[in-house]
Amino acid sequence: MAAPRTNVDEIRSRVILGEFGVRNVHTTEFPGNYPGYDDTWDMQKFQKNFRIDVVHLDESSMEFDMVGIDAAIANAFRRILLAEVPTMAIEKVFIYNNTSIVQDEVLAHRLGLIPIKADPRLFEYRNTEEEGSEIDTIQLQLKIKCSKNPRASKDSSDPRELYLNHMVYSKDIRWVPIGNQADVFADSSIGPVHDDILIAQLRPGQELDIIMHCVKGIGKDHAKFSPVATASYRLLPEITLLEPVEGEKKELCLDWKKVAKVVNSRLDTCSREVLRHEDLKNVVKLGRVRDHFIFTVESTGILPPDVLVTEAIKVLMAKCQRFLSELDSAETV
Repeated sequence: MAAPRTNVDEIRSRVILGEFGVRNVHTTEFPGNYPGYDDTWDMQKFQKNFRIDVVHLDESSMEFDMVGIDAAIANAFRRILLAEVPTMAIEKVFIYNNTSIVQDEVLAHRLGLIPIKADPRLFEYRNTEEEGSEIDTIQLQLKIKCSKNPRASKDSSDPRELYLNHMVYSKDIRWVPIGNQADVFADSSIGPVHDDILIAQLRPGQELDIIMHCVKGIGKDHAKFSPVATASYRLLPEITLLEPVEGEKKELCLDWKKVAKVVNSRLDTCSREVLRHEDLKNVVKLGRVRDHFIFTVESTGILPPDVLVTEAIKVLMAKCQRFLSELDSAETV
């Protein structure tokens, strides 16, 4: 049975949060589904409705609204951020000496997960059958030895006072330029993003002598290449008051004004807590705007979040272009 005309717009554009379930979760605005609605794809209509609004941006995180797209495109964009934007990460670990209590395999794994600050756009993908060169490899070195502190107090029991270099941090990793990298990256500080990542603990006589090779890769191959700590989205919440909320009801809404009103619906977590109250559940209507996505991107520090978003868009465009090329080649066969 067809939905009444008055409900069609809500079904097409809103996800409704009810007391015991969620309605209108699936996209239904495809051509011919609703009489009187033209849902055929139109480029001009898409360009008119689509927009991106940056809400917050700093050196490590970004929040922006992507409006006027389908959930499939938004999710593709999220997955590209997670798994298809390339970065540089430690791939090969050559352990020449490791007398710490940390096994070689565990140590190599810990090193591989340290984010490396290097612009991947300046490097090529490495051919596994060839030796690394200055255009596809970054070489790092970790060489450190623990010793007793001759100036330590005899009565001290604090390792920080008794020993020198007993805590190995990511700041102890040094960049060793290959070829002309010292000139090409003279203005760049290649190395770990964070200096305070603990790698191992040593005692006098123990040492580490390690060479590491960083290569270009994507998160789809290994999580260490993922450029984001998290990339997620949610639909814009919508709160509608069906009638004025006054008197005692406003206290339950945590609004001490004479009449309750919705100030900023995007802060709502959509917990549906209000629906537990008998005197409010028929007064408040909770929903989400189907084509309004609130994206949150947190960078690992390798690249700024706005650069990551730009690179993800380029990857998405390249995938679309590749698909169109495949269609063209199939038609000519």
